[in-house]
Amino acid sequence: MSTAPTATSGDDRVVTRSALNTFLSMPAVGAFIGAIVIAALFFAVAPAFRNIANIGTILYVCSTIGIMAIFVALLMIGGEFDLSTGVAVTFSGLAAAHLAWYFSLNVWVGVVLALVLSLSVGAFNGWLFNTTGLPSFLVTLGSFFVLQGINLAVTRIVTGGVSSNRINDLDGYESAQAVFASEFNIGSVNIKITVVYWFLLTALLSFLLLRTRYGNWILATGGDSAAARAVGVPVKATKLALFMGTGFAAWLVGMHNLFEFNTVQSGQGIGNEFIYIIAAVIGGCLLTGGYGSIVGAAVGALIYGMTRLGISYAGWDVDWLRTFLGVMLIGAVLVNMYVKKRADAR
Repeated sequence: MSTAPTATSGDDRVVTRSALNTFLSMPAVGAFIGAIVIAALFFAVAPAFRNIANIGTILYVCSTIGIMAIFVALLMIGGEFDLSTGVAVTFSGLAAAHLAWYFSLNVWVGVVLALVLSLSVGAFNGWLFNTTGLPSFLVTLGSFFVLQGINLAVTRIVTGGVSSNRINDLDGYESAQAVFASEFNIGSVNIKITVVYWFLLTALLSFLLLRTRYGNWILATGGDSAAARAVGVPVKATKLALFMGTGFAAWLVGMHNLFEFNTVQSGQGIGNEFIYIIAAVIGGCLLTGGYGSIVGAAVGALIYGMTRLGISYAGWDVDWLRTFLGVMLIGAVLVNMYVKKRADAR
């Protein structure tokens, strides 16, 4: 006669996992540990890193990377890449500036038109990927070169130079600047509005991924598109929306750059797409899709920001930053594979 399994007989359905095991099975575990190590390192070797007033500067650098990184992470969890994100940020800022200045429009008209264009770029990437079946790596690499050429050529046509004209004398500039480039103080710490957006969007996307049906679709699509399609997941629509998400993030960061500096250089952004991907991978995203963490990607951006400024505060050669990022990328991939195996084993 068979007996029902009990906790003592090893039935894993009723075994309570320890807090440590739960932590070690999280996709973002490597990022959390890395952030603690990096913070401790620069806290020890860089006196300026210990200055409370510099917290705002560190968070600001992290936020401009983190806003893009969390949307890139969501796309990677869905199984795809976007190599056009760096120049897409510049494209968005230039579009708003050129349209508003050339046609003497209210700045907000330029902002809205830039949003439409940025979403259109994301939609085009998603449409071309879905239609052709080409790897997203190739599709967005093509978009990278197209946008880079547009940024340079159109800027020369409109302004005769390599940067956008200043638009601070146009109607609507002050209100737009308040939305995209304002700041406030908490004690001695200056907080840029992008930090607030970064935190809010991280919470929103985490909830979307972990607590909604669409989040289940993203995970299923990234894990196995064919299986997801077989059970009724709208795979093409899901991936199209993910590409449009990176377009939205590029618009938001592009608007901040425009209203923070009042001008945009047409050659900006090249190479940043790799930083966004590195932040997402450090945060727990697998290159194969179907696994990752939005909070982890935000922490990955935090690691980048702390390292970038920590090296400078410590007086080290800033050329070591790229070397560090390469080491972190390789280490994060190995950690992510280990964590994924542990999670699968459970």
